[in-house]
Amino acid sequence: FKILRFLVFKQWYQRRVRGLFVIAAVLPVAESLGFAEEIRKKTSGFAMPQLVFSHWETLQEDPFWVPTTEEELAHFGELGDSGNLAHEYMMKARKRKGLSTDEQIVVSGEKQRTLKKNK
Repeated sequence: FKILRFLVFKQWYQRRVRGLFVIAAVLPVAESLGFAEEIRKKTSGFAMPQLVFSHWETLQEDPFWVPTTEEELAHFGELGDSGNLAHEYMMKARKRKGLSTDEQIVVSGEKQRTLKKNK
């Protein structure tokens, strides 16, 4: 089960319908892709999610930010890839649309080893 970023703001038990518990939450659109199928699978079909658009909210992070000062380099590392949510959302959207990303396919391009044992 993937970890979702959401905020529950209201929950109640529906007395008119036996066993119905309603949870109202704010869930980012990027996190909601595949949410309905996953929640049905985890609850064996007993949960019925209903997703409704509520509002827009901008992220306060810069997706192109990289650490430059010595203090930022010490705190975030040389790559600065420690949880930039705006960059993560941007890369997921680019990958989903088939656009280029900064993801490396080959990490270390050394000579391929063979599995044959030399005698």
